[in-house]
Amino acid sequence: MNNLIIASAEIPLLSDIVVIFGLATLVILLFMRLKVPTIIGFLFTGALAGPYGLSLVNASTAVEVLSEVGVILLLFVIGMEFSLKSLLSIKKAVFIGGSLQVVLTIAATTLLTYSFGFDWNVAVFFGFLFALSSTAIVLKMLQESGQVNTIPGRTTLAILIFQDIIIVPLMLFTPMLAGESDNIALSLLYMAIKGAVVIVFTIISAKYIMPQLLFRITKTRNEELFLLCIILTCFAVAYLTSLLGLSLGLGAFLAGLIISESDYSHHATGKILPFREIFLSFFFVSVGMLFDITFLWEHIVIILALTLLTFGVKFLMVVLSVKAIGQGYKEAFMVAFSIFQVGEFSLLLAKEGVKYELLDPETYQYFLAISILTMTVTPFVLKKRENLACGVLNLPLPNRFASRLNKSDEIQNISLDEESLKDHLVIIGYGLNGRNLSKAAKSANIPYTIIETNPETVREEASKGEPIIFGDAANEAVLEHVYIHKARVAVIAISNPEATKNIISSIRHITQNPYIIVRTRYLGEMEANINLGANEVIPEEFETSIEIFTRVLSKYLIPKHDIDEFTLKVRSDNYEMFRSLSPEGGSKFKIDLPHINFVSLKIEKDNSQILDKTIREAKIREKFGVNIVAIKKGSKTISEITGNEKLKLGDVVYVVGTPEALENFEEEVEII
Repeated sequence: MNNLIIASAEIPLLSDIVVIFGLATLVILLFMRLKVPTIIGFLFTGALAGPYGLSLVNASTAVEVLSEVGVILLLFVIGMEFSLKSLLSIKKAVFIGGSLQVVLTIAATTLLTYSFGFDWNVAVFFGFLFALSSTAIVLKMLQESGQVNTIPGRTTLAILIFQDIIIVPLMLFTPMLAGESDNIALSLLYMAIKGAVVIVFTIISAKYIMPQLLFRITKTRNEELFLLCIILTCFAVAYLTSLLGLSLGLGAFLAGLIISESDYSHHATGKILPFREIFLSFFFVSVGMLFDITFLWEHIVIILALTLLTFGVKFLMVVLSVKAIGQGYKEAFMVAFSIFQVGEFSLLLAKEGVKYELLDPETYQYFLAISILTMTVTPFVLKKRENLACGVLNLPLPNRFASRLNKSDEIQNISLDEESLKDHLVIIGYGLNGRNLSKAAKSANIPYTIIETNPETVREEASKGEPIIFGDAANEAVLEHVYIHKARVAVIAISNPEATKNIISSIRHITQNPYIIVRTRYLGEMEANINLGANEVIPEEFETSIEIFTRVLSKYLIPKHDIDEFTLKVRSDNYEMFRSLSPEGGSKFKIDLPHINFVSLKIEKDNSQILDKTIREAKIREKFGVNIVAIKKGSKTISEITGNEKLKLGDVVYVVGTPEALENFEEEVEII
């Protein structure tokens, strides 16, 4: 006991870690039962444990350091899942979309703040604060939902990358706004040179250095060395960028890009993820610790009004920026619903504002309250962003505005032959599954049409002659355009569970005719989709299990008819075998396993009982209990075996028998 007290005294952070994780476990357990995102649980934990709550945590500075590590690891993982090629493909979104979003938000916020009576320099500083969004929350949510590589996801990532870059000059401008006399132009020039150096270093490392280094390390088969190299790369590049005056987060992202160009990025991601989750939890807790709940309740009306104003301004500026780079209104709305919040780097910048007296204590608390409220609602809004975007598009606006709003999102005028679209197949979503399905339909001469929301994909595939249209399949007008009421089958092959439900509802509102097949990621989505009108739901997690097990059965020489009957039984029972808590599983289907196997063996031993004798003379079947069904001599394979075939050194024999007999025969012919 005394040793524990001494250890706690020597390591003050130890008791705080116990308090944070203990409290977070209870809070998140409760929040999960209420189906509230875990991010909110960590924010609530910080508010309870912080100085404005129960004051349970003392080492708040150390917690902030750990939280910074979490943000670094988050951006590092995002970088590993991206690539230089992918980044170059969105350079327009990064530099044009990102710069427009930041400039427009700063300008709009400055005008509003100045109109409220603040000095112009303070108003500009508020523009700096509200121009940034939460990289940690948004990218974590997009990553968990698998939306990073969608068009809105990539655009969101692009704007967040630019925000991480722009934080550096914003921090340089802050002292100037406070009346400091630093030569800001010269500092920005130096920063541009340093940034160019870092980019060149990243490209060279990604193309030439890191792949060779990781190859040599993986050859050692030492997992500890591999993990050490990955972590060293992350923090070394982040430290390098910090020395050059750039943000740690930007350096971590570039480090991830360096590793992403190697063949080991997926393995590295799996190694880093547990560390990222632990340290990232400190970030959300540290943000929650800044929250003064008493101040919130005392000024709740003003804070809510300012929060709504923040949402409105940022939403509008993001929409204008995304539209300026040529994307549709739906994509613009989805991006706006993703990055409307105030970000973690804004909190860092706000501290600089307090330091230079650009923010007084009361204004600082207002800003903190608005920031944390927008962060708190972000997970809820981001999960529904596609539905919200469609809702905005479908608002009953005057014709003048409605026509302009839908101009870029209208159905492309592709001629669909009504005569051929009878008893046809409707494919919704043209990802990997949709593409494969269309190829199969074409080869089987089944008439089909495709609905896709990616305008670039639609344009490219339409030019190849595919019967594809642009549109949201939840929109009944789009469904009617593909004659859904005449279709025999509709396959929904998209990854968004909420959009899938909306599409099923729209189809069933129009017609009961088509047989609806839905692809989902998880079993938990089956019941809701079936209740809405889907006829068959195929969860990927269990279909993979079925495919693996059917291949296992084939290796046990089970007849194909029995394997097909087994898979049909599993599916007809709604995968009860896999869902059942019983060790025997839910399915009672029985398979008789034959006690024989089929192997290939190479004759390597100079065995006088076998070599240079015919199979009949060697009495293979009588002595060893196996049957030779084929022999490969060099490049020639003999499949019609007679008792007169002679076995030579180096021949490969294909043998059937019991596992015990095959093992004994292997000892006679192979060098083990």
